[in-house]
Amino acid sequence: MYHLFLVCVGAALGGMARFLLSGFIGRRFGETFPWGTMVVNVTGAFAIGVVADAVMRYDMPAVWAFAITGGLGSYTTVSSFSLQTLALVREGDWLRAGGNVLLSVGLTLAAAALGLALAGLWIGESP
Repeated sequence: MYHLFLVCVGAALGGMARFLLSGFIGRRFGETFPWGTMVVNVTGAFAIGVVADAVMRYDMPAVWAFAITGGLGSYTTVSSFSLQTLALVREGDWLRAGGNVLLSVGLTLAAAALGLALAGLWIGESP
């Protein structure tokens, strides 16, 4: 039950962070391209790389439950990414839809790899 509680608290915090950051980016740069969702997914991928390195290295299941399953699981927005990409396709904007897919996948993979690599440098080795 303790881990379930941690997931719930992390999810609440991650959802609020997603709402605030995505909204801020959308207001700042417009909604013709889903920049807010992309920023959330890229920063979430980076954070999951950093946290996963520490959790795997030091076997911290409570941190996994809170930060990765709850917080970052709620923070990242793959479902929003999918819906927004399909909306671009439905509008016939294939170039932006394809750009969203390529940039989102490429940048989130790169961010997760960078997070793992930097976490390994900070600690001194990779898992």
